[in-house]
Amino acid sequence: MAEIEIDGVPADAGQVAALGLLNYGHFTTLRAEAGRVRGLTLHLDRLVRDGRTLFGAALDREVLRRRIRSVLPADGSAVIVRVTVFDPALGLERPGADAAPRLLVTTRPAPAAAPAPLRVRTVEYRRELPEVKHVGLFGLVRQRRLAQLDGYDDALLVGPDGLVTEGATWNVGFHDGRQLVWPEGEALPGVTAALLGRAHPGRQWRGPVAAGDLGRFEAAFALNAGVGVRPIAAVDGTAFDPAHPVLSALRTAYERIEGEEV
Repeated sequence: MAEIEIDGVPADAGQVAALGLLNYGHFTTLRAEAGRVRGLTLHLDRLVRDGRTLFGAALDREVLRRRIRSVLPADGSAVIVRVTVFDPALGLERPGADAAPRLLVTTRPAPAAAPAPLRVRTVEYRRELPEVKHVGLFGLVRQRRLAQLDGYDDALLVGPDGLVTEGATWNVGFHDGRQLVWPEGEALPGVTAALLGRAHPGRQWRGPVAAGDLGRFEAAFALNAGVGVRPIAAVDGTAFDPAHPVLSALRTAYERIEGEEV
C-alpha cells in the first residue's frame, strides 16, 4: 500500500511539489477501520461541494470511494485517510485556467489512545472562505503555534463580535447542564459535529456563544474525525471538568454510530 497516491498510483514528487508551491485545493480527513467510515456520505458530499466551489468541477463519488478503498490496510487496522483535491497543472500566473483536479490520498496510523484534554486560548481570527475545508492552513497553524508558545495546546477562534466560531482544525461544542450548545457563526460545517448532533438523544440548541460568557457552561469539547470527541479542560482562564459525565455519554453516542462501508 502506497502511503501517498495520486489518482491511484504512487505520487510523483513533482506533482506533490506543485501542491505545496501553489497551495490551492481542498480536502477531507476521515478515520477508517475494518473498511468502514463514520459519515462517509458526508465526507463525499464535502468533497463534491468544495470541488464545485474551488474548481467548478463535478467530482465522481464512486471514483472518490474507490481511491479511499484502495489505500485501506488489508488487515482492517484503523488509519487516518486524507483526500486532497488539487490541480498540479495550475500555476500562480494562470490559476483561472480550466482545471482538471487530481486526487491525492495519504494515510497514517490512527491514534491508539485518546489524546489528553485540551487547554486553549481564544484569538480573534477568521479563516478565509470558512465554509470550505481548503488547504490554506498557514493562518491556523500560526495561531496554534503562537498558542503553544504561550503555554496552551491550541487556539479557539473568535469573531470581531466576540462570538466563538470554531477551533483551529476542529469544531467546538458546550454543555450548560441542560442541553448541548453549538456556536453559531462562520465556521466549517464539521462531519463529526453533524454526526454527533444526530446521535445525541438530548436537547440541543444552536446560537451565539460569547467568548466572555463561557463560565456558564459545565463542559466543553472539541470534535474532528481523527479523534471524535475530545474534552476541553480550559479556555483562557475558564476551567471545565474534562471528566464530566456528559462527555462520556457523548463519546459513547459517537462511537455507536455505525460506519459506512467504503
